[in-house]
Amino acid sequence: MSIPVGSVAVPERVRALAHRAALEPVWLNEGGGVTFRTGDGRYIKYGPLTLESSFAGEALRLEWAGAHIRVPHVLEVGADSSHEWLVTRALGGESAVAPRWLAEPATAVRAVGEGLRALHDALPVADCPFEWTVASRIANAARRGIRVPDSLREPPPIDELVVCHADACCPNTLIGDDGYWSAHVDLGALGVGDRWADIAVASMSTEWNYGPGWEDALIAAYGLEPDRPRLTYYRELWNAT
Repeated sequence: MSIPVGSVAVPERVRALAHRAALEPVWLNEGGGVTFRTGDGRYIKYGPLTLESSFAGEALRLEWAGAHIRVPHVLEVGADSSHEWLVTRALGGESAVAPRWLAEPATAVRAVGEGLRALHDALPVADCPFEWTVASRIANAARRGIRVPDSLREPPPIDELVVCHADACCPNTLIGDDGYWSAHVDLGALGVGDRWADIAVASMSTEWNYGPGWEDALIAAYGLEPDRPRLTYYRELWNAT
């Protein structure tokens, strides 16, 4: 994902969903999706239909998670033959990779680590109807024509099952003006899995967003010592799938 630079074409469906409100593009992803912020306090996610996940599935996950932790409230979700869309109410705070927080990496990394731990602690595993285990991820990759290397088909023993964010990269934590995490966004693949599956990706993403040297700081903010074998395995699985 990236912050748009320059103008972004506004799809007709997005114009209709905006109901005449002003539109500002705020995120682009590699798959052709775009997220707009509206002038009346909403976000509109719009993108091509994929086999990996769906906005309908994300809406279900947001509704479930919203009973336990602060996530976007769904206002509308839909699809046509080629694209899908999700409209949510805006939350307070800014992405951990907003310019303000890129300039304060120590604060941002701490907030992301603490926020991820809070999410894991708050969401009840026994009640979660969604899965993000290694087996489910490999099966999902196969449906998309991706063959996972044999070396990744036997995961490390599970350390602790939690409800994983499943895309715990730094941009998906919001940070309030006080420098502490305030909410989580983009929960389209949320499901039960080993906590290190999230920790590995969150800590790996610090290098993409803030530069080298912040991985262990995020893990410390989460409240653990680095588990190098699990970090390596789950990062390789992420890259492979």
